[in-house]
This record gives sequence, structure tokens and C-alpha cells, in this order.
Amino acid sequence: MSSTDAIRSAIPAEISGMVRSVKFAEGIATIVADASGLGRSAGVQLQRELETAVGAVPGVDQVRVALMADKVVRRIVAVGSGKGGVGKSTLTANLAVAIAESGLRVGVVDADVFGFSIPGLLGIAGAKPTQVNDMILPPVAHGVKVISIGMFVEENTAVSWRGPMLHRTIQQFLTDVYFGDLDVLLIDLPPGTGDVAISLGQLLPQAEVIVVTTPQAAAAEVAERSGLVARQTGQTVIGVVENMAGLPQPDGSVLHLFGQGGGVDAAARLGVPVLAAVPLSVTLREGGDAGLPVVLSHPQDAASVVIRGLAATLSVRERGLAGRHLGLSVT
Repeated sequence: MSSTDAIRSAIPAEISGMVRSVKFAEGIATIVADASGLGRSAGVQLQRELETAVGAVPGVDQVRVALMADKVVRRIVAVGSGKGGVGKSTLTANLAVAIAESGLRVGVVDADVFGFSIPGLLGIAGAKPTQVNDMILPPVAHGVKVISIGMFVEENTAVSWRGPMLHRTIQQFLTDVYFGDLDVLLIDLPPGTGDVAISLGQLLPQAEVIVVTTPQAAAAEVAERSGLVARQTGQTVIGVVENMAGLPQPDGSVLHLFGQGGGVDAAARLGVPVLAAVPLSVTLREGGDAGLPVVLSHPQDAASVVIRGLAATLSVRERGLAGRHLGLSVT
């Protein structure tokens, strides 16, 4: 009988079904066990039982036990648009920080592989994830766990990949990155209705989608296409956000640089509500350039107030979601 077989035979039958793998080398036995659904005390008890049983096997000098447990995100919200330049990433970054400020556990996946910008918007450009065995620990910015392809490539590197590489990257972000338990996972989608949108629809059919547009009619017509694709993959479009809705003037009037009505029209065609109309804000733009979200730096700014209101709505809106498993936990 091999050492590995001897170790497996020593594990009590009542817990042997929880063991995923056994490795033995140079006197060290490494046991990986599934602790999904176990509380902390039960997990500790499982670890002790394994250490005791395996430690009694001749030739075993040390026992290492890794307890793996599926982690769940309770709500997934994808922020998308058929059109680029409408402010999806800026909205996503500020929403994430505002929701985290309310005390919820928040993560962000920057799914815009070609035009990644979330790290810069959150002030962690240049940050790198930490690799622990097969897991990727994401950097944290303002209480938000963040993953982006920008953390894996050199600065100013252009990413030019075809569909299969894009799909594998997004899949890895969702399965290999250790977010832990999350209340909300925000996904910053790339513009358009191509490979990434389709992949996310396949991987996360239970996700909710927010469509972002500017007030311009032409922009709204293109933006709503992302909502149509989301529905084709089974996702739920929960509403439209009209960004750059107007520039407030000192006299109280509003200068509509990009027209009016695009958000309302897109929402009507999709049959969903307008969740928010975010005004043009110099402070919002400056915060993005500086890597300090406006919801933190200027909470009284008009755009900040609207975004915080949207964050509050998303934080309390009831959602019957069973949960999406996102990676593994080692204790």
C-alpha cells in the first residue's frame, strides 16, 4: 500500500467523503477537504479530526489541512451599454464605493478587457493581486475588492485578444479570484454586444443589468442594445441610468449639452424605470482622473448625491437570488 493510500485508509469513514485530495511528500501530508456549509466550530473540529487521524500514520511527520468552502455573492449587478464613452466605468467605481460605505461587502470585476480603467478610477493603478496557491487575492480600494486585467499587464499595454482568450479571462475572474462572501458584485462591462457580454450572459444568467446612456437620442438607441442582449442570455434588465444629464449653472438653470430624453426613451423601449439621472460634474471627472471617487471626496456634489441615492436603492432592493459561487476559501 502506498503512503497516500495509507493516509486515505486512516481517515474516518464519516468524514472521508469530504476529502478532495491527499498528497504526501517528504513526511508532509497535505489534505484538502470540502467544508462547504460547515460553521466555524464544525470546520475546526473537522480539521482536528483529520490532523489526528493522518498524524497517526507511520511516516507522516506533519499534517497540513486546507478546508475549502464555496463562497457566495448575494447580488450581481452588471453595468453596461451598447455604446462607449457614456461613463459606465465611472458610475461603477463610484457606485461600488458608495455601497461599501453603507457597510455592505462589495467587489468589482473590470470586464472591459480592452479598455480597462477601474484600477485608475479607484486609485490603485499599478496594484497587483496576491497569489496564494491556486487562488488570486484581489487588491482592495476604499473597502472594495477589485480585479482587472490591468493588474496583470504592463502599464499602457494594449490588450488584443480574440474571443476564447476573453472568455477564459472573465471565467477566471469569476472562479479563481477569492472575493469571499459578497453582498454585491458589480461588473463593469465593455461597450457593445460582443464576446464578453455573451460570455457573462452564459456564466452569470442570474445577473441584473443596468443600462447606461447619455441623453442624446442616438446614444440611447445604441445603448439599449446591451439590454436586449442581456435578456437574450436570461439576465434581468432592472433599469436605465442617464449619465451626463445636464450641467447645472450658477443661476440654477441646467445646460443640456447632450440633449434631453435619451434615458427616458431607452427605458420606455426596454420597459424598465429610469433609476437615476446623473448630472455633468467637473468634480466627478476630476475625481476619476485623481483616483478618488467623488462620492468620497465631495459627497455634496450634485452627481455624488444622485449616485449615492442609486447606491442606496441597490443596497435595499429585494432580490430573490440563491447565490453565485465565486472561488474557494482556505482556512
